[in-house]
Amino acid sequence: MRCTRTRNRPPLMSDAFIRPDWPAPARVHACTTTRAGGVSVDGYASLNLADHVGDSPAHVEQNRNRLSDALVLPAQPAWLRQIHGVRVVDAADCGVAPEADAAFAACTGVVCGVLTADCLPLLLCDRQGTRVAAAHAGWRGLATGVIEATVASLDVPAPELLAWLGPAISAPAYVVGDEVRDAFVAHAAEASLAFVPAPDDGGWQADLYRLACQRLAAMGVHAVYGGDRCSFREPAHFYSYRRDGAASGRMASLIWLQGTGG
Repeated sequence: MRCTRTRNRPPLMSDAFIRPDWPAPARVHACTTTRAGGVSVDGYASLNLADHVGDSPAHVEQNRNRLSDALVLPAQPAWLRQIHGVRVVDAADCGVAPEADAAFAACTGVVCGVLTADCLPLLLCDRQGTRVAAAHAGWRGLATGVIEATVASLDVPAPELLAWLGPAISAPAYVVGDEVRDAFVAHAAEASLAFVPAPDDGGWQADLYRLACQRLAAMGVHAVYGGDRCSFREPAHFYSYRRDGAASGRMASLIWLQGTGG
């Protein structure tokens, strides 16, 4: 089965933010940052939001404050200590920087967020605007079920969910070895469709977007948007660990419920 994504017009993009173009309810607010609009320098220039990559802590704090002010966030995001796993936490009651790779919220005023620089950020909400979630999905998390765990955490029928795939590394820039392909194909044979032989390097070009679509479709989530940017090939807009190495910043993908009520 070929993986397809619902496409409206391209997402609205300012210098600092990409806002998903999806039919989410008005009370669902979401965005992904770019690397513009901050104070960090060198490889972290300029809106790095990660405090674990070697950037100046003062710069990261300023960037996070700028983010909060620009988006008029109801609270600071529930930042996670991401470990390429499958743990999902309740952003309203998770403490400070828990080890997890996804968070959900079922009340207003709580901001779910994940940090990425090639891995796939996934945002989810239900059509009624009562649940939201954000997941960090690198190949390890995708292979071991972070998407399935995040969908399950929302506790609503899968056909009621909308998904948005934020900026990640695209297949032509993402060459992996046999062990990565084998991990996915062992789970589902159709995953082989997300890998094509790399023309120059050996190995396989891996399509994270397609792999995510397959996992979502298998759970019954078919309203999938986004998935058309490349963190590696757009250096003016995005950080990329594979392109820039350890001295690379991180973008944030955020989602929250605005308004009154639970």
